[in-house]
Amino acid sequence: MRNRLLSMTLAELSEGHPGIAQFIASTDAQRPSRRLDSWLDSLDENRLSDLGMDRERVLEHLEILAAQVQTGETEQRVRSLTILGGHDKSGQPENLSLKLKTGDVLCIVGPTGSGKSRLLADIECLAQGDTPSGRRVLVNGAPPEPGSRFTSHRRLIAQLSQNMNFVVDLSVGEFLSMHADCRRVKNPETVVADVIACANDLAGERFTADVSLTQLSGGQTRALMIADTALLSASPVVLIDEIENAGIDRKKSLDLLIAKEKIVLISTHDPILALMGSRRIVIRNGAVADFITTSEAEKANLSILEHIDQGLMDLRHQLRMGRRIETALNWTLE
Repeated sequence: MRNRLLSMTLAELSEGHPGIAQFIASTDAQRPSRRLDSWLDSLDENRLSDLGMDRERVLEHLEILAAQVQTGETEQRVRSLTILGGHDKSGQPENLSLKLKTGDVLCIVGPTGSGKSRLLADIECLAQGDTPSGRRVLVNGAPPEPGSRFTSHRRLIAQLSQNMNFVVDLSVGEFLSMHADCRRVKNPETVVADVIACANDLAGERFTADVSLTQLSGGQTRALMIADTALLSASPVVLIDEIENAGIDRKKSLDLLIAKEKIVLISTHDPILALMGSRRIVIRNGAVADFITTSEAEKANLSILEHIDQGLMDLRHQLRMGRRIETALNWTLE
């Protein structure tokens, strides 16, 4: 595929691949008859620095865009995800056979270093006994196709990590338009506007389509990626690593992902997030040690915690607006 792409002209690429057309346009290319290999060679260091990529990364990006368009709507429909136990850090067997279906939210709790991130990593790569934990992950009750594990453009899993930063110097609107073009969505302008509106609803600070991705705060970045994952991404499984410190509306984020029939797994130390899910697993020594269904008493406590949390969010908003916090707080539950 790479050799074929390199031999194509910019005009041919732009006509056949909408995402590539958007990307090439962002580089101010003026010669549509130029071949891609010649165009890559013409990019100077300043332009590459603006893109946040070297030439190899630019080519890889274009390959992914082309492959995404070629696959169209043929992504595998995921109805269930099953996680089969491996072993703990001491080599003892892990008693685990967990099946998740679309719309499920599972929280992962445990001490720092217990192995929560390892579990997320096993799910992300759809492990087949070939990771340090020895776990296996089944898709719709069967081992996944090799292509869904190792081909970047057919990813079944989207991961939102606690450390997310953009390095590509595009505006929010340009970034979302490229993604919409790759997905070949209908009415891309409307979808892009919906994603930005949704992200602003989740974030504590609003932003517009013309803001550079690199200027977004951590909370704005996380809100944008959650909205993008829910409204644009084809990945049916979403892994979230600690969103509690991002300054976003956690309940709205989960409700959005659930409404889009995603399977959501959240690693967290936050009691509000932990109780939002109907179930949670406890990790100790690299293995699942307990499985807890949220009780009615815990749901009652969640209502209290959400009430307090809403009060804190209101205070954060007042601080952002430069207001004083002198009025007596009245958070008595009604």
